[in-house]
Amino acid sequence: MATIKRRTVLFADLRGSTALYESLGNAQATAVVTQTINALAQRVPAMGGQVIKTLGDGLMAVFSVPSMALASAMQMHDLLESTVAAPHAAPGVARLRLQIAMALGEVVEVNSDCFGDAVNVAARLLDHAGDNETLITGDLYDELPLDTRAAYRSLDRVHLRGRAEPVEVHMLPPRGVDTTATLMETRFDLAEPEGLQLLWRDSVYRLSRSDLPILIGRGSTCGLQIDEARVSRTHARIDWTGGGLQVADLSINGTYVRFTGDDEVLSLRRGACTLHGSGDIGLGGSPNEVGVPVLQFSVMSSLDDTVPMRLPPRS
Repeated sequence: MATIKRRTVLFADLRGSTALYESLGNAQATAVVTQTINALAQRVPAMGGQVIKTLGDGLMAVFSVPSMALASAMQMHDLLESTVAAPHAAPGVARLRLQIAMALGEVVEVNSDCFGDAVNVAARLLDHAGDNETLITGDLYDELPLDTRAAYRSLDRVHLRGRAEPVEVHMLPPRGVDTTATLMETRFDLAEPEGLQLLWRDSVYRLSRSDLPILIGRGSTCGLQIDEARVSRTHARIDWTGGGLQVADLSINGTYVRFTGDDEVLSLRRGACTLHGSGDIGLGGSPNEVGVPVLQFSVMSSLDDTVPMRLPPRS
């Protein structure tokens, strides 16, 4: 019999498992991934939650108490961190990363499974999470104590695949990463930007506030897909933060920024940089290197009356 309950839905996903299969082979890699997921799943009942299903290299769980869901997520991150840092960890395990996304809302429980809008939002929000990040919806954020909210950074309203209305999202960055300290450049003397122009090869994309945040990478869920060997599945994110435009690195090989008129190249390794003026963004290497995919950017102080060339709709 179906029942409707208010729950926090959690999705967790391991990244880096593909490389693990390449380095260890199918049998050993499957054992490592399965063992890791099972260990992460144990953090759910320990915090009063229920594991709904495991999904190969991921899992889905629900919690009746939002704070317990957040505690479970933090324990999962801690567990994976200790696993990859173990002296006798299997080869390739150090490359594993964890993404977590959570949404709060009504779910329909049927035969030990869950359905509903909160489930769909959490599942699609996972596509926007970077390595070792936790993303939560605004409804869940509002349930947090004020002192806990300080650890989160607003990503404003995010457009999720298959959903007409954007969703308010907040991010808990990886442990040890201070999102304010990793901003390489902050320009308080500039007028607040109103848009961003990106040039990739022969295509020009003009983005307004409503188009952001945007993910850049090889993955099918990225708003700007760049199918290059150096580019990660989810490589970088450009979003609106504190009245400015910031690019954040989510990749394995790094994101690099060079401003026009400046010879210095900023290396973003799990960090962020405020964009101003114009310049180049190297994906997986410095813009100075031959063969590196390079996005040209230009911050717009005002949008003119021309018709913008927008990114293709997300499937």
